Amino acid sequence: MNYKALLAVILSSLLLVACSSTKERPDDVVVEERSIGADPGVAGARIDEGVEAGGARLGDEFGVSPLTDPDSPLAKRVIYFAFDSSEVTTEGRDLIALHARYLSKNPEVSVVLEGHADERGSREYNLGLGERRAKAVERMMALQGVPTNQMQVISFGEERPVAFGHDESAWQLNRRVELLYSGY
Repeated sequence: MNYKALLAVILSSLLLVACSSTKERPDDVVVEERSIGADPGVAGARIDEGVEAGGARLGDEFGVSPLTDPDSPLAKRVIYFAFDSSEVTTEGRDLIALHARYLSKNPEVSVVLEGHADERGSREYNLGLGERRAKAVERMMALQGVPTNQMQVISFGEERPVAFGHDESAWQLNRRVELLYSGY
């Protein structure tokens, strides 16, 4: 394995994190998901109805973006993965399709795809697995028309868990890719 390349990726990641904004991230807000069907806000949802090119809903005097609307299907921004896998699930594909459609219609918006892993495995392995997961999402979005210059891939491996337990219920929450939109 090329340790110099791995070191360069890690240092680049740390630099990006250190230079990032201190704004509160949108996923820190409690969001109630509501919809009809098996998966709230994903399968069969339409994001383009009533949305202008700039992201504002038509007829909304306040210009609320679907990225900040908690009732929007775009409020769901985490894609989960199986153990030791970077294969996107069916639910994940549906969510990626919604976000890809939004990004395709809004070229001024960009997204960071953060890959994560659970605590099992070495740090190096988990950094690679997080990157493979984020790149899988990036490939699916690119195939659906999102230009690569709108997306950035970064891996944190096991370093940023959302669940701190040492069991399957915690691990499954940590095997994920988060979609972080700039400015939202």
